[in-house]
Amino acid sequence: MFVQEYKDSLKQKAEHLIIKGFPEKIVKLNELLETSNFQNRDLADVHQDLNIPIPPPVAALNEPNAKRARLDSSEVSSNTTIEGTKVYALPNGTVPCNKPLSDLIHLVKPHIRELVEDSNLLKMWISFMIPKIEDGNNFGVSIQEDTLAEIQSVESEAAAFFDQISRYFISRAKIVSKVAKYPHIDDYRRAVRELDEKEYLSLWLVMCEIRNRYCSLHDIVIKNLEKIKKPRSSNAESLY
Repeated sequence: MFVQEYKDSLKQKAEHLIIKGFPEKIVKLNELLETSNFQNRDLADVHQDLNIPIPPPVAALNEPNAKRARLDSSEVSSNTTIEGTKVYALPNGTVPCNKPLSDLIHLVKPHIRELVEDSNLLKMWISFMIPKIEDGNNFGVSIQEDTLAEIQSVESEAAAFFDQISRYFISRAKIVSKVAKYPHIDDYRRAVRELDEKEYLSLWLVMCEIRNRYCSLHDIVIKNLEKIKKPRSSNAESLY
């Protein structure tokens, strides 16, 4: 009895989501994409200082072309001082995450999660609608299966968006560590800025894809709603 109540409740939620929930989400996402967070935003807005200073250059030797005498370890006394290049280890403290992008990710992630949850709900709804296996009159069932495959594809794609975000932080951390190790090389600093710009465009694309996936799911389900809810006609047996 409990299982049947769960199925009935799930069917009601899914139908309400398709008829009312999806159109509301599409309108909300369109409005969000028109805000200053995504619309006509200058890529320079997502740049952020790394908080890694460039250390002063080491004083040049008096004779740059002269070779230093090689010292044997037995010849080096305890009082001998050997000068070398100074090592700098983030003297200004930690290197923060990119705040503009972190704020944007905080805005995008709930919509990714909602798409995963909504896709999972629709997937279970259609699965419960599929009738028992019989010979013939399976055209409606094939529509259910095609719709189910599309929903599963959307669910997998939405889940992959989370992986994309985590890969960005890992990639950025690797480049920032290079900046800390080689602070004089501007290419590494430029690589961080380029990666941040790329992630901003990726987040914009993610939001567009979420909106598009809601549109496509709503379209395919509404067009085939009758066959999805009733894959086999009641008068099919009278034809034989």
